[in-house]
Amino acid sequence: MTGNRPPSQPSRRRPPAKSSPSRKGRDHEAPISFQARLLKPVATDTPVSWLFLLLPAEASARLPSRSMTSVGGTFEGHPFQATLEPDGQGSHWLKVEAELWSTAGVHPGDTVTLEMVPLTTEPEPHVPDDLQQALTSASSQVRATWDDITPRARRDWIHWITSARRAETRIKRIATACDMLAKGKRRPCCFDRSGIYSQSLHAPEAEELPDG
Repeated sequence: MTGNRPPSQPSRRRPPAKSSPSRKGRDHEAPISFQARLLKPVATDTPVSWLFLLLPAEASARLPSRSMTSVGGTFEGHPFQATLEPDGQGSHWLKVEAELWSTAGVHPGDTVTLEMVPLTTEPEPHVPDDLQQALTSASSQVRATWDDITPRARRDWIHWITSARRAETRIKRIATACDMLAKGKRRPCCFDRSGIYSQSLHAPEAEELPDG
């Protein structure tokens, strides 16, 4: 005689663990919203009218890269487009031009609200005068490679050159860039685009502002 078996128990298997999406695999369609304090760079011999802000770590983590990233969105409700720069600490900072912060009616020390999304099409970067002069006087092969590469690749070359700390290093990098472009090299080699490892990139130093 066969004994009665106890009724089967419902499965207690745990649902599969949710994997943490990588920086590149995250959904960038939803706007990145955050607040930040508007800062003024420390005064130098060359006066500037722009201000800047540091992105919160949570906002920066939603961007597709720790390197320079072009975004569009709103600053205090006013539309803007800019390229975020790495701060060398795994996050980003935003340069706020005078026209934007004055139109928004804000000042250094104010807390501002932003919404942004990464741009799907990379805008053409501004070419510094010294690099433009070198490209103009370079061989046709240099100019052909420069014209053929993508705006993002051109931005990498520019970023590599402008991240030089000394004037002599910058001059040398321009010459090296022209030489590599002449050989068909499309991007600078071994360039730490985030600045984390090389410690070559950082946000501007901010003036001390009163609390409140």
